[in-house]
Amino acid sequence: MRSHSRPNTTATIPTRLGTRLLRTGVVALAAISLAACSTPAASVGTAEEPAAEAVSFDSISVIAPADPGGGWDQTARAISQVFTDEKLVASAPVTNIGGAGGTVGLAALANEKDPATLMVTGLVMVGAVETNQSASRIEDTVPIAKMTEEALVLVVPASSPYKTTSDLVDAIIKDGAGVAVTGGSAGGADHILAGMLLTEAGIPAEDITSKLNYIANSGGGEAVTMLLGNTVQAGISGVGEFVEQINAGELRALAVSSPERVELLPDTETLIESGYDVEMTNWRGLVAPGGISDEEKAALVETVTAMHGSAAWEAVLAEKGWADAFVVGDDFDSFLTDNIAEVTTTLTTIGLIG
Repeated sequence: MRSHSRPNTTATIPTRLGTRLLRTGVVALAAISLAACSTPAASVGTAEEPAAEAVSFDSISVIAPADPGGGWDQTARAISQVFTDEKLVASAPVTNIGGAGGTVGLAALANEKDPATLMVTGLVMVGAVETNQSASRIEDTVPIAKMTEEALVLVVPASSPYKTTSDLVDAIIKDGAGVAVTGGSAGGADHILAGMLLTEAGIPAEDITSKLNYIANSGGGEAVTMLLGNTVQAGISGVGEFVEQINAGELRALAVSSPERVELLPDTETLIESGYDVEMTNWRGLVAPGGISDEEKAALVETVTAMHGSAAWEAVLAEKGWADAFVVGDDFDSFLTDNIAEVTTTLTTIGLIG
C-alpha cells in the first residue's frame, strides 16, 4: 500500500442506501411533444365521492439529458427498448437534451405537460444542480424509480506513461495544469471522484480547483474521442462507457471506484487496492414531470416495475455491468432527499462549491 502525506483524509459521508459516496462514495428550454394516450379504467367509488380513474399509457417518452453515447443515453435507450420489446407500451421514443450536467434536460422536464414522460437522472445531475446553481431542481420532479448503480473507472490512453493511479495522482500534484482529466459535468460523479482522490492524496480542499485541470464533457462518447485523440491525459466515467476501448487495448484502466473489483474488468484493481481509501458508486433512476396526478404516477411506476421484472432487463444489466438497485415509492423519495443533502456536503468538503 502506498502511504500518503495526509493520513486518514477520507470523508465518511454516505450517499446512497446500501452504498457510500465517500467512505472511507444558455438555459435552453425544450418543449417536447411526444405521442401519449391515457385510457381510463373504471374504479369502484361511492355515491358521495367518485373513485379516481385508473390511468394507462400507450406511449411513454424518455428523455436522455445528455448527448448520445454516455450512461444516461445508454440507460434511456435500454429502457425504451425493453418497454417496447415487452409490449408494455406501443412506443417509447427517446429524445436527447444535453447540456450543463443534465440541468438543461431538467429545465425541459419542468415545462413538460405530457404526464407520459420519463427522464433519466442520477448522481451526476444532483451535483450539477448545485455547481450550476440551476433554477430547475430535482425536488420539483416526481420520483419514479431508482434503477441502477455503476462503478466508475479511471483510464488513460494505452500509450500513456502513467501505469498506476499513483503515477497519475503524483503527476497532477506536480503539474496539475499539464495533466488534463476529462469526465462528465462539473460537480458530477466523475468530478467528485477526481476531487476525492486529490483530497486523499493530501491536497487541501481550497487548492483542488486550482490544482485539478478538469475538462467536462457532454457524455461518454466525447470522452472516448478526447482520450483516443490524446487531447487529455486521463478520463473518468462509468465502466460501461469505457469497457469496449479497454478490452480493445485502446485505453488502460488504472482502477475502479467500487469496493470490490467489477465483473467486466476483473483484472483492474480498486482504488482501495491502489492505496487510496476512496469508494464511490454512481446511481441512475427515472423521474417524471412535476404536477402529474397520483394516478399518472402509479401508471408510470407500474410500467417501470413490469420492465424491471423482465428477463430482457436482466440481460441489459448483465451486458452493461450495471448493478440492480431498484427502489420505488417512499423509499426512492427518501433516498433522493438524503442524496441531495449529502452530495451538497461532499461538494463543499472537497472544495467544488463554496
